[in-house]
Amino acid sequence: MEIRDTRVLILGGSGLVGMAIARRMLRHQPARLAITALTKDETEEGFAELKKLASGKTEIVRNWGDLMVATEFKDEPRRLLIESAEKRRQLLDDIYGMSSRERLQRSFLYQLLAEEKPDIVVDCVNTATAIAYQDVFTSVAQVRAALAEKCEDIVDVVERHLAIIYMPQLIRHVQVLLEALRDAGTQFYLKVGTSGTGGMGFNIPFTHSEQRPSSMLLAKSSVAGAHSLLLFLTARTPGAPAVKEIKPTAAIAWKRIGSGPLSWRGKPIERYDATDPVPFDEALDDGKGAWKKLDGQLEAVYIDMGENGLFSRDEFETISAIGLMELVTTEEIAQAVIREIRGKPTGLDIVAALDSASMGPTYRGGVLRELALRRIEELEQETGTRSVAFEMLGPPRLSKLLFEAHILETLYKTLEAAAKLDPERTAKDAETLLAENEGLRVSILSIGLPIISADGTRVFRGPALKVKPEKGGTVDERLIARGWVDLRPSNWKLWRDRVHSFIKEVADAPGPDEGSIADVDQASRSDKIRPGAAVAWIFKREDGGERAKR
Repeated sequence: MEIRDTRVLILGGSGLVGMAIARRMLRHQPARLAITALTKDETEEGFAELKKLASGKTEIVRNWGDLMVATEFKDEPRRLLIESAEKRRQLLDDIYGMSSRERLQRSFLYQLLAEEKPDIVVDCVNTATAIAYQDVFTSVAQVRAALAEKCEDIVDVVERHLAIIYMPQLIRHVQVLLEALRDAGTQFYLKVGTSGTGGMGFNIPFTHSEQRPSSMLLAKSSVAGAHSLLLFLTARTPGAPAVKEIKPTAAIAWKRIGSGPLSWRGKPIERYDATDPVPFDEALDDGKGAWKKLDGQLEAVYIDMGENGLFSRDEFETISAIGLMELVTTEEIAQAVIREIRGKPTGLDIVAALDSASMGPTYRGGVLRELALRRIEELEQETGTRSVAFEMLGPPRLSKLLFEAHILETLYKTLEAAAKLDPERTAKDAETLLAENEGLRVSILSIGLPIISADGTRVFRGPALKVKPEKGGTVDERLIARGWVDLRPSNWKLWRDRVHSFIKEVADAPGPDEGSIADVDQASRSDKIRPGAAVAWIFKREDGGERAKR
């Protein structure tokens, strides 16, 4: 797409890669360029540089905060959120609670996109690192120790652990991102991701512990891989923007070369000395070391590798050596990002690579599907049984709709007759049918679906309910629609409207004489009620569930 005069948002825009992309983006004169960082201080240097580089045609703005929490917590360190019992429980509700508009709109990420309404989003946040380096392995050890000691504060220990489990955080983040992008009207989203190991394998010698590689490093790779597949699914979701991911697999370099005081993650590296040794068997006792703190902080010549910190000449020479991690420059990453946005394929898009390498539906599968359907129908006729739904596929809404469609199939046989049904009469006839047909009634109740009577005052149910309110909640229409067989007239009116729409769509669709335009199979052109075909149509049209790519 064309970048000129668009609104661009770069998440993590003050970082090493984000700034390289922002500088190159300015050449194409977007109307507005917004950058974000975790803290205000992190945005200031990049904001000032971009203000100097920008022409009067591009407005430069910045924002900051944790994109994975509610706006009220965006400026609070995650560690402090987890330490506070009240805030931690709110964090857990946001991660694990049922998705809702209220919960969505609490999110800082959602509010940021709603405010900026960007046409283009480039996401340079190292999401995999932010999630995986919360260190679930140490947390598990703490939980196990607390359980073994029968700790009185076990609830606190377990809640802390729940707050850092990787996948729920990532899943909720991508769910919020998708809805935010849709609501903001964003046209293009590109993620600059990571492999977690700089492109190296399990033999990577650069790690975080004596393990090779460390569990945390592999967790980072695992989260990065899961993130890529969730973006793959996002790209296949109707209503989503164009989605791409570029995944550098080498050491990313560099920001600058300089000399002076050394700091790590905002803290100075202090100077210490030890002139009096301790016996070898006391070496690990922190109280026995005869060290002394010196004035000032460590100083040296360094190369600034951005989020990866400051490296010495020798560290840089080691990591970048041919055959080890080697290098990719920020400018090369930025060039690839801009080319992808402008529709000039680079061959570096991970989402496109997954898309082209994944195996989709086949001609043989389509042909054999018809054979399987005919054989199942033959066996049903031979055995005198009718299989409608077993609730192993899910969701319960599928089983509910299939049983309701089967009731229509039994009462009316044809679509034409169902399109003329009287809702009141159908409600009474359906209730009579279920009262007399023990096999059908047993099938529904046995798989955990309740049945609402025609007058809406009674419910037939078995021991299990696949869909029920959260603790303390009540039964409402939304819950009924998710998995309760509904015999009320209002539901049969809805089914009558569906049948009308289905018949009209098939009638208006071009036939085979007019080419291969319409996605209508031969069974759809039959007047016979087929529950599977009817519910497939509902899932595609009402629920927006049609696949975007075959």
